[in-house]
Amino acid sequence: MSDANSFPMNGDYGDWNGFVEQMNEQFMEAVEANMEAQAEFVESWSEAVEEGVGDAEAAEGVQGYARAYETWMEAADQMVERANDAVEGEEVDVEEFRDVWLNSANEAFKEVMSTSAFAAATGQTVAGAMEAKRQADDAAETTLHDLGLPTESDVQEVGDRLVELERRQHAVEQKLDRVLEHVEE
Repeated sequence: MSDANSFPMNGDYGDWNGFVEQMNEQFMEAVEANMEAQAEFVESWSEAVEEGVGDAEAAEGVQGYARAYETWMEAADQMVERANDAVEGEEVDVEEFRDVWLNSANEAFKEVMSTSAFAAATGQTVAGAMEAKRQADDAAETTLHDLGLPTESDVQEVGDRLVELERRQHAVEQKLDRVLEHVEE
């Protein structure tokens, strides 16, 4: 397609086969690159899952990724079929290609995210994030305390003391009311 004369839109249909061959090669290269990226992703995810979850969860996670990979392969087959249809002269909307990949991506992600391995890995990530947040909160509280500023725990302690004082005041008022009742009788 780098040669403007090779594109059949200019009226020269003599190199149509070359154009179609080049288009097919580019399409197959794109499909291969997509498959390689998928394979790399599956490998890296499998390694991460194997390190962080149990054997049963890892096995189920690999099965989920296998199902996701099958979904991608089916999408690639659909893309090849529709590209061939276009080459044979059938009118194929470009949006159809996009829809195939988007639907496949949704289905593949659903296959992966429904596994217990994904849930376990997500749980570990959340637990790690919560621990990092706790450490950051502790560091912030220490820094504020060292600067002589009130911290969240200081404010919480003051609030707890106020609630306890209100409770005691209410108890004293009730006792005082009973004493006054006895004195008036």
